[in-house]
Formats: sequence, C-alpha cells, structure tokens
Amino acid sequence: MTTLHIEHPIADFDQWKVAFDRFGPARARSGVRAHRVHRPLDDPRYVLIDLDFGTPEEAQRFLRFLQDEVWASRQNSPALAGEPQTRLLDLAEAQLAGPSR
Repeated sequence: MTTLHIEHPIADFDQWKVAFDRFGPARARSGVRAHRVHRPLDDPRYVLIDLDFGTPEEAQRFLRFLQDEVWASRQNSPALAGEPQTRLLDLAEAQLAGPSR
C-alpha cells in the first residue's frame, strides 16, 4: 500500500471540507482505497490528509492531478492558504493494539 500524505494551511475548515468532499468521486476513480483527515489540536487552520492507494503509480498520478487541476485553481481549492507539502509513503508495518486493561 502507498499513502499520499498531504499537509497544508487552510483559511477555513468548513469551506475546505466542502471542496474536499466535492472531489470524492475523483478520488474513487483514481484508486483511493481510504482517506484520513487530521487537524492539529493546537492549529484549527491546518490539515493533514492521508490517501491510501494500491500502487505508487496510482498515488503519483493523483498527486499530479492535485497539482495541475485542484491546487492550481482558486475555484477548486478556495480555502487553501499555503503551499501543500506532500510525501509518498510505503507502509512498512501496521498493527492494531489489543484492548487496554
């Protein structure tokens, strides 16, 4: 599994979320298997997004789509307040913790 990790400042979370949700079908068509959106506890104007793909090639293609079609357009990314930082990550290990006692 390959994860496209994205983080960037935003002007307004609700506005950002509407735009993010609008691209749900594009994520599905591009092979996104799961996504996670995080917000730092101490910074409500920042988001971190993880998009999981089956292959690195799918992740790279979707990153190019974001760069060329989404982030390049104020209409497509109205709440973007800074340059997105991205990384492609390869899952090295995952384990679910058992119930706490």
